[in-house]
Amino acid sequence: MKRKIGALLVFMCLILSSCASHDADEVKAGEKGEEKIEIGMSFDSFVIERWQRDRDVFVSTAKELGATVDVQSASGDVKKQIEQIEYFIKKNVDVIVIICIDSDSLKNVVSKAKDAGIKVVAYDRLVMNADVDLYITFDNEMVGTLMATALADNNPEGGRVLMLEGSPLDNNVPMVKSGFAKVCGERNMTIAYSTYCDGWRAELAADYVYEHEDVINDVDAIMCGNDNIAGQVIRALSEKRLAGEIPVVGQDADLEACQRIVEGTQTMTVYKPVEKLARRAAECTISLAKGEELIGDDVTTINDGTYDISYIGLEPVAVTLDNINEVIISSGFHNKEDVYLNAPELMP
Repeated sequence: MKRKIGALLVFMCLILSSCASHDADEVKAGEKGEEKIEIGMSFDSFVIERWQRDRDVFVSTAKELGATVDVQSASGDVKKQIEQIEYFIKKNVDVIVIICIDSDSLKNVVSKAKDAGIKVVAYDRLVMNADVDLYITFDNEMVGTLMATALADNNPEGGRVLMLEGSPLDNNVPMVKSGFAKVCGERNMTIAYSTYCDGWRAELAADYVYEHEDVINDVDAIMCGNDNIAGQVIRALSEKRLAGEIPVVGQDADLEACQRIVEGTQTMTVYKPVEKLARRAAECTISLAKGEELIGDDVTTINDGTYDISYIGLEPVAVTLDNINEVIISSGFHNKEDVYLNAPELMP
């Protein structure tokens, strides 16, 4: 009898021990699931200087908030970007963040992600007709407004403008143009010529300058889609001894653009505080992963062509020689020594 009772007690202890171990494993698994938010991030490419800064700030902020980020670059290939997003869907990440190449080509794959219960964020560039969970960017119409205003201030009597725009597949491009054209109409400036740089390939803008001497001689100012394009254009102008003679504007506040502003060959660049954008995007992405509602005075809505979606548009800043020290250097965006590298005698 004693042996039977002893055996029964041992058997019960083993059962209780097994249950306790199983419960502990469940708690640990639950805790891990709560801690590890997985984010997939697909970039257009890293050809544009600023994307590396966006990536680094987004990833570091997400990690601080307890998430892991799988960053991939599509190298300007739409098919490759779709494959990356499909990989993230198969991996069952919590949120996919997309810096799209073509605003019109990702509707179907975004729909797949949403059907799988994965949130989608369009970063800096809108994915059209896709009903993403958030589109976060800078106010692109204001970017165009700032560019045109800078050129108008340098040509108070008005004049003729050449627009060397970015990729026609990027939905930001027509938004920038809208703001630019509005100011041109108000300030007696005529958009005399306009062309696109497919894939944001800056060398195409340089080719245009080389091949259209008649156009260059006929315009009073040049608007460039970004600072990379502006750099190639100014190099081409310098060979014609026109660098600094024709006002040129760009956007992104790349280091070389800031150097050109100091040197006098670029009139203005639009500074977009990417650290602020990337931090806000990472915070919102984590909130979406947790199923939380997006809150903040900056959260509004925008129509993507079919759906009204959540939208955050941060404010850009025009940078000229007059405020470059305050906006760029004092904020720590670029170092003073780097900005004035080619003109140390002008350093304050």
